[in-house]
Amino acid sequence: MSSTAPIAVLPDSEAVLYYPNFIPTPAATEAYQTLEETLAWAQYPIRMFGKTLLQPRLIAWYGDQGVHYKYAQTELLAEGWTPLLETWRDQLDAFAKASFNCVLANYYRDGQDSMGWHSDDEPELGPQPTIASISLGATRRLQFRHRQDRQHKAHIDLASGSLLLMRGNSQADWQHQIAKTKRVQSGRINLTYRYIGQP
Repeated sequence: MSSTAPIAVLPDSEAVLYYPNFIPTPAATEAYQTLEETLAWAQYPIRMFGKTLLQPRLIAWYGDQGVHYKYAQTELLAEGWTPLLETWRDQLDAFAKASFNCVLANYYRDGQDSMGWHSDDEPELGPQPTIASISLGATRRLQFRHRQDRQHKAHIDLASGSLLLMRGNSQADWQHQIAKTKRVQSGRINLTYRYIGQP
């Protein structure tokens, strides 16, 4: 993992930093193939607009034994780490000067898979969580909007091998989403490392 100079995503703020070449291309390509084939991907239901639908992406959950996470009516229980996910966890602990005990993996199979507006602000994440997000595969645009002034927006195109580091008040002040797009036909895997404590 390299330590190229970061790009500040939000205006006048270091709460969200983007490292475009964090993982070299050959390693990122190999990791994408490994994770696509070996993670325990599943599609979970979500309640939206009074209806129960399947989430428009696949997810997998790994971490320290027994760590569990609940969001959007989905409850996940970690059963350990894969060697690759644990190696990257250790490297991100040192790089971000943080402690991560789990990772939520999202698999966007093509541009029709998406994630709606949200903040990662569940109580068990703490008031100012640090979240390290690695992207592999197709480039997808991550959009931000301020929670109080929704006309205040920003975005960043997340390339394969990149790292997005979110910390401070990024979850308290901002929402983010991955919107559907017809321009992307291939898959993307996103690994969001985080620390789950007691709510």
